[in-house]
Amino acid sequence: MANDNNRFQAIISHCKEYGFIFPSSEIYDGLSAVYDYGQWGSELKKNIKDYWWKSMTQLHENIVGIDAAIFMHPTTWKASGHVDNFSDPMIDNKDSKKRYRVDHLIEAEADRLENEGKKNEADALLTEMDKLLAASDFDGLKKLIEDRKIKCSISGTSNWTDVRQFNLMFSTQLGSVTDEASEIYLRPETAQGIFVNFLNVQKTGRMKIPFGIAQIGKAFRNEIVARQFIFRMREFEQMEMQFFIRPGSQKEWYEHWKKERMDWHLSLGIPAEKYRFHDHVKLAHYADAACDIEYEFPIGFKEVEGIHSRTDFDLRNHQEYSKKKMQYFDNDLDANGKPYGNYIPYVIETSIGLDRTFLMVISEAYTEEDLSTADKQDSRVVLKLPAKLAPVKLAVFPLIKRDGLPEIAKQIMDDCKSQFRCFYEEKDAIGKRYRRMDAIGTPFCITIDHQTKEDNTVTIRYRDTMQQERISVTAIKEIVGSHIV
Repeated sequence: MANDNNRFQAIISHCKEYGFIFPSSEIYDGLSAVYDYGQWGSELKKNIKDYWWKSMTQLHENIVGIDAAIFMHPTTWKASGHVDNFSDPMIDNKDSKKRYRVDHLIEAEADRLENEGKKNEADALLTEMDKLLAASDFDGLKKLIEDRKIKCSISGTSNWTDVRQFNLMFSTQLGSVTDEASEIYLRPETAQGIFVNFLNVQKTGRMKIPFGIAQIGKAFRNEIVARQFIFRMREFEQMEMQFFIRPGSQKEWYEHWKKERMDWHLSLGIPAEKYRFHDHVKLAHYADAACDIEYEFPIGFKEVEGIHSRTDFDLRNHQEYSKKKMQYFDNDLDANGKPYGNYIPYVIETSIGLDRTFLMVISEAYTEEDLSTADKQDSRVVLKLPAKLAPVKLAVFPLIKRDGLPEIAKQIMDDCKSQFRCFYEEKDAIGKRYRRMDAIGTPFCITIDHQTKEDNTVTIRYRDTMQQERISVTAIKEIVGSHIV
């Protein structure tokens, strides 16, 4: 799919109009790159979380979950490398005062070149950028930008400042008096809460290598350029799992989790051709292998999830900084018949952005359909969400607001709502109610009419096909339930 900015803007507008996502503090003109999830967005987000959590902790006997605090001892981030390494090179345009992440600025130029049919030139530009970034050659990066005459999108000029590092962690004070307070950080990732609890979980859970610890939680990054709606935000949510393994087995487990995670993505009903693996050439300081699972958003292929072989970097560094042993005693026998003994485990990480997954699911589901006939112009916007993720599973409509139909509808609603999320509405013509449910992705609607009073049947309407059929009231829960497991 080509970059389709019009479609992306339509999705953003749809999210606002139908109660999925609002700009945070909108009555005060909002806050850059911060968003609130509305009534249906929060439901969809929770359903995605629950589906991931079940896939990790319920369907794997050797993976358990935790919920670590956002605030952590500041030495945590020294040990993890974030204090020294968690920064991005940035550059400002002197005329517009607009700030850019250097890699984003150069990548945009490469995209422009590729769109003009100059793929080789674009590839060469990206290769040179990667080389300079790996060497932290800021002078070289500025020269590359100037030599290529890369311009600011606002001012149209190439009048740039020097390139400089910008730490992405938010800092604050812990304590009641500022002068006596200790500087701490809002966590930039959730992984470290897992690592510092490795021994607590292993011992209290009597966990045996290999095993995993999963977590869902908020993280915070002071992004230089936060953009593209909820794709890149300053406050976001991660779903991470750290899988602890024997040293030397990381290649096998890395490939295992690449397949496992891709299978999970495909279970969402998204076609395989909409995904691809992107192997990292430039590795993070903690990794010996890394790749991304990318999805083809309307804005192009972008990262949704990362799978990283983190070696023993994290546990070894926490052992060094805390002076507490982060070792595991392995009684299993090696190829020579001897116990593996004490070692610091290696780790395979799977880290998926919940907000990006939300955007992926919405992007895949958003559909504009032309329903026009020779006699009438008509169309609809429908979210073809997987039924298991849809914010509302069943909408219950009395055909009219009298003759006892609302009472029957509410009885059906009361009977179903303990099993799955339902929505009741009696306002407007039935066609308009159907279209509103299409727009929020409700897979099933039932209509109660006068025939219901005669034979205890209702009309069920299927979202994707708009087909309708008559079913017994007693069959409602079975039909809906069979689609949401």
